[in-house]
Amino acid sequence: MIEKKAKVQILIHLLAWGIFFGFPLLFMLESGEREYVRYWIYIVNTAIYIAVFYLNYNWLIQRYLFTKQINRFIWINVLMIALLSVMFFYLKEFEIHRFMPQQPPLQLKILFYFRDISFILLMVGLSVAVKMTSNWYRIEAIHKEAERAQYEAELKNLKSQLNPHFLFNTLNNIYSLVIVRPEKAQEAIHRLSNLLRYALYENNANFVPLDKELKFVESYIELMSLRLSKNVQLSTQIKGSNPVDQIAPMLFISIIENAFKYGVSPTETSFINIDIEAKSGKGLVCTVENSNFPKKEMDRSGSGIGHENLLKRLDLLYPGKYELMAENRGATYFVELVIAF
Repeated sequence: MIEKKAKVQILIHLLAWGIFFGFPLLFMLESGEREYVRYWIYIVNTAIYIAVFYLNYNWLIQRYLFTKQINRFIWINVLMIALLSVMFFYLKEFEIHRFMPQQPPLQLKILFYFRDISFILLMVGLSVAVKMTSNWYRIEAIHKEAERAQYEAELKNLKSQLNPHFLFNTLNNIYSLVIVRPEKAQEAIHRLSNLLRYALYENNANFVPLDKELKFVESYIELMSLRLSKNVQLSTQIKGSNPVDQIAPMLFISIIENAFKYGVSPTETSFINIDIEAKSGKGLVCTVENSNFPKKEMDRSGSGIGHENLLKRLDLLYPGKYELMAENRGATYFVELVIAF
């Protein structure tokens, strides 16, 4: 990519100077020694302008201007302009003596002299403008690359936290099944192996097909529901989606996980309602409502890692494109996550 940009820049420079060199040829009304020599004087002048441009562009600006040695940069250019002005003076005198029958007025000589100096000043200013612009673009590219690398590193770190957290909480549920419903533990382990295959191998990308992610969510809910008793009412509604839609993997797991953790009581009637739907004009909407049975203070399982991880991933993957609302409504707890596609 960098080599391609460098080639494009070289091509632009060659094209610009080619036009600069060839432009006078369009206005040569006659051929002969006079026009030929005058054109070569123009070529020499233009070569000097190019030398001034690239001397500043490739060395003086980087060496002095970018290191804040502005006075030295100015004085070097002043000295260079003074020396080149003498050269231009003699070139103009040569042209006048050879091709003009009489000396032009002094005012016209001064006009030619200042025209040449103005072109040199223009080359200095143009080299500074081009160099500063290209340097700004280079710095911006470096910053964007650094931000992208940091973004990828942070996402990778969050994923490395998510998988062990997911596994830890799922194993907790299977452990409880082994104690109270051992006949279901084997089925749970089989379901867990399928879920882990997806969690560990198929969600390495930042985004996955939405329909595939929803199937994973359905399988996760089925696994979690194995430990539910008859006094828990579970309602799920997960609707299909456009197969081209993409979403970050495992965004809903912590929300659903918390519903099963805090919404189920071993002795009281409980409920969990889970609704995930892709709605036209709104995006993907996930609402989870459950009966509310807060953990005891000494219970530190999970310790909020899932919720913190979710917020950080949403900020990275969907900045300004999501809404997360969680409300404690006393006997119930309500969460809604809306992600705009």
